[in-house]
Amino acid sequence: MAKETKETAPEQPVNPHLKSKAKRPKRRVGLWTYIISIVVALGIGIGGTYWVIGRSVNQQLANMQQTSTAMKKIQSVYATISQNYYQPVNENKLANGAINGMVNSLGDKFSEYMDKSETESLNDTIDSSFSGIGAQVQKSGSYIQIISPIAGTPAKKVGLKPKDIIKKVNGKSIAGKTLTQAVNLMRGKVGTTVKLTVERAGKTFTVSLKRAKIPVTTVDYKLVGGKKKIGYITVSTFSTNTAKEFKTALKALDKKGAKKLVIDMRGNPGGLMTAALKMASMFLKNGKTIMQVQARDSQAEKYVAGKKYDGGYKETKPTTVLIDGGSASAAEIFSAALHQSAGVKLVGSQSYGKGTVQTVSTFSDKTEMKITVAKWLTPNGTWINKKGLTPTIKANEPSYASLTVLSKVSDLQAGKVNDNIKTLQQYLKAMGDFKGSANGYFGASTTQALKHYQKKAKLPATGKVNKKTLTKLEVQLAQKISDHDRAYNAAMKLMSK
Repeated sequence: MAKETKETAPEQPVNPHLKSKAKRPKRRVGLWTYIISIVVALGIGIGGTYWVIGRSVNQQLANMQQTSTAMKKIQSVYATISQNYYQPVNENKLANGAINGMVNSLGDKFSEYMDKSETESLNDTIDSSFSGIGAQVQKSGSYIQIISPIAGTPAKKVGLKPKDIIKKVNGKSIAGKTLTQAVNLMRGKVGTTVKLTVERAGKTFTVSLKRAKIPVTTVDYKLVGGKKKIGYITVSTFSTNTAKEFKTALKALDKKGAKKLVIDMRGNPGGLMTAALKMASMFLKNGKTIMQVQARDSQAEKYVAGKKYDGGYKETKPTTVLIDGGSASAAEIFSAALHQSAGVKLVGSQSYGKGTVQTVSTFSDKTEMKITVAKWLTPNGTWINKKGLTPTIKANEPSYASLTVLSKVSDLQAGKVNDNIKTLQQYLKAMGDFKGSANGYFGASTTQALKHYQKKAKLPATGKVNKKTLTKLEVQLAQKISDHDRAYNAAMKLMSK
């Protein structure tokens, strides 16, 4: 879950036990390394391993407190405002504002200062199930962008997709809110409803989601391919138990007689870096590079496969890995390691491209600061940030796989012209019922196409749109997308040779 997140590339910070503790910016601090990816509401974050770099974050903060010109200026502004502003000023609010200003000046969406409530909210999510919508998100300009919906969650069921922009929650704009604040708005009790206004490819629509417990199981597997006996494993995120679950899946498939493996990392926004290291090491010969981490002004540090990570368990079956635009951070670490250090082919589309490492420092007032402190590199030294991994075999989804959700029945009336009608026509075209050009005009050809679809779907053939027709249409299109999974089919073809 995966799966700013706890580890990754794409929501929550990580295991509190792995975070640094500092009563105030002092020298002593453990660095919680994680490759960020924020799980929206949800789920699992990404997260951490200890990683010591030259000077700790708190050492740097301590150095900043010295009598430098910059600090004198900050202290002067603080004193002037607190003593002379025409109304009383909350000193904590003033200090937090200064800290936020400094962090925000970095222009880095993965660096953030979190107040007490934000910190508590983020820390709630690493080792248990969560009540939310089930999507990994990150900050994108003034709004929130979905990295990937988690399989089986409300976000996935209503059709939310990577790169969707969440603009409103329950009708209220989230412009200017922090990532954590926006995530908190999407969380709530199981069974309650939250309404999101979403923008996709320039079009805006609204969806209602019923909050649910987000599953903690992050690995699923089955034997496919008939006599070919191919083990198919999906990994939704990299959390505390993922490596253990993954090893269990490999052993179970081995007992079932699996001869080859297809590992699906699509839609996986990342998670704990340690999980990625353990899992990748299982496929690599000891001593082979899994990844590299490079801090400022330092040589890259290599992480290599070995018993330290895999406990001596090795997997040698022919393997391929599926990736897409929702594969980020730890998912990219795993995929790149197998590709470059074990010759495994990648199938699908370009991955997300999250190539930076963050650390989290916890202060005595229970606030936290996370900042980007390093790059992570693939085994051969490539930095994939904002570029992603390029698949060996490209297999993109069909164009209809990215259609927006049809939410306003009132827009879908005969005689009207709008973008929602154009999307409806594209739905019907994908289902083989609409033959004309999707121009957004609800005319005779659209009415006829609807009647044809409704008859085929065993619905009243009225040629009019109602909620029942929309629901059936969306469900059947989703099934068609699943049935025509180009990347999966390409991987199966590759493994069947």
